[in-house]
Amino acid sequence: MLFNIAQHAMQVVNSRMEFEKENSAGYLVNHMARLFAKELQQRIAPHGIVVGQFPILLELWQKDGVSQKSLLDKIDVEQATLANTLNRMERDGLIRRTRNPTDARAQQIWLTNKATALREYAYASAQRVNAEALSVLDASEQAHFMEYMSRIISGMRAS
Repeated sequence: MLFNIAQHAMQVVNSRMEFEKENSAGYLVNHMARLFAKELQQRIAPHGIVVGQFPILLELWQKDGVSQKSLLDKIDVEQATLANTLNRMERDGLIRRTRNPTDARAQQIWLTNKATALREYAYASAQRVNAEALSVLDASEQAHFMEYMSRIISGMRAS
C-alpha cells in the first residue's frame, strides 16, 4: 500500500515535470509574436522604424503629448526599456520631449513631423502582416481569435 502511494506520487511529480512546448500557450504566443515582429521589422525598417518603437508610435499616433508614465501603463514594458527606446527615438528624430507645464518632474512626449509622416505607411505595413498571418483562419475564426487574445490580455493585466 505504501509502495503504491509512493509510486503514484512519483507519477504525479513526473507528469508535472514534463513540459511540452507545443501545448504551452505562453510558448506558442511568444513564438507567434516573434514571427509577427520579424515580418513587421522587415517592412518598417526601410523607413527608420524598429519594431520595439512600434507600440510607442501606435500610442502617440492616437494621442500625442503624453507622459512616460502614461506610455508605461499602456504598453506593458519595463521603465528602463521604455526610457532606452525613447532615447533612441529622440536621437533618431521621431519624438521630442518637453516639460509638463503642470508637473515639472514629468515630461511630455511628442511626435516629430518625421514620425507623423510615417503613420500611414506603418499602419499599412502592420495591416498587411496581420492579414497575411491571419489568412489561415476564416473571418469567424479571426474574430474569435482576436476576442480571445483581448480577454487573455485583460485577465493578465487584472491579476
